Amino acid sequence: MNKTTRLMVGALAALGMGLGTPALAQTTITVSTWGGPNHGVNTIVWPTWKAWIEEATEGRVTVDVVHDMGPPDAQMEIVADGIADASWIFHAHMAGRFLATQLPEFPTFEEFSSEDAAAAYWHTHQEHLAQANEHRGIDVMAMGVHGPGQIFTSEPVDSLDGLSGKRLRVGGGVMSGLAEAMDVTGVALPPTSVYEAASQGVVDGAMLTLESLRSFRVVEVAPHTLTVDGGFYRGSFAIVMNPMIWNQISEEDREAIESVSGESLSRLFGYMMDVSDESGVEFGKENGATFTQVPEEDVEMLRGVTEQLIEEWSAAVADRGVDANAALEHFREQLTLAAESEGIADRVVRQ
Repeated sequence: MNKTTRLMVGALAALGMGLGTPALAQTTITVSTWGGPNHGVNTIVWPTWKAWIEEATEGRVTVDVVHDMGPPDAQMEIVADGIADASWIFHAHMAGRFLATQLPEFPTFEEFSSEDAAAAYWHTHQEHLAQANEHRGIDVMAMGVHGPGQIFTSEPVDSLDGLSGKRLRVGGGVMSGLAEAMDVTGVALPPTSVYEAASQGVVDGAMLTLESLRSFRVVEVAPHTLTVDGGFYRGSFAIVMNPMIWNQISEEDREAIESVSGESLSRLFGYMMDVSDESGVEFGKENGATFTQVPEEDVEMLRGVTEQLIEEWSAAVADRGVDANAALEHFREQLTLAAESEGIADRVVRQ
């Protein structure tokens, strides 16, 4: 290429940049994430949502996932302050601010998928819980739940009596109430800190999900699992976004993003938790984990504790304008409908 040709190419390129190329213009949603790189939220949820958004907006909007922007309990602030555009938050990390979101956390003593629960939770939040205004300052793109929360201990335990006096990791919310009822000393820790705390003897175990056996290496420090049908508790999450990002996105693309968020994104989060739990159990069994079902008399005790916790919760959320009985009934109805609806598996992208 001679000098004249190079100058012509350069001039044409500059002209093209000056005129703009709308078809190639792209807005990037920066997502702050926590949990290890192999956690399902990073290998399933974000890659799939990114693919959905890019397809829905014909490539005009994409997603960039950034790790380690802050600890789990700082994610809401990170998004609200505009440090990141979006993230996933665990409501129990912010004690006092979130009460209505405890709705899906109470033990049910029956099995159902996290995917169905997340879909039901999304609709219940939109219908009954959003009016509590607990997510003020940020936009809620999806609601999610994790799988059955069980109890992991460093030494074998076959009943609730065996937990008396032990120090267990709790994440707040319903977990804290259950720990107190079981005469357990709750130690507030994010799941990312359980391995170190248990290996150093700071805690004797943890209240966590089955996926934690693998994703947070719990099987190495607390391989003995005490279980109850449906879990001792569930955990409440949300995927949230800074509303200022919408100022950079056209109305057409905002509608496109919303079409692949809401129930679809909630289902995706729950699906990820189901898959992660299955993987955690398989990994745990391969590495010596044990699983012991609590005796029936303990289940009856837990039912009584749960009724009391729901009664206390109902009174608390009434002050925030939430009709607890109506919300719980709606959630159960939506669970049934979700189980009858088409799942998300065929639309998932894996990284």
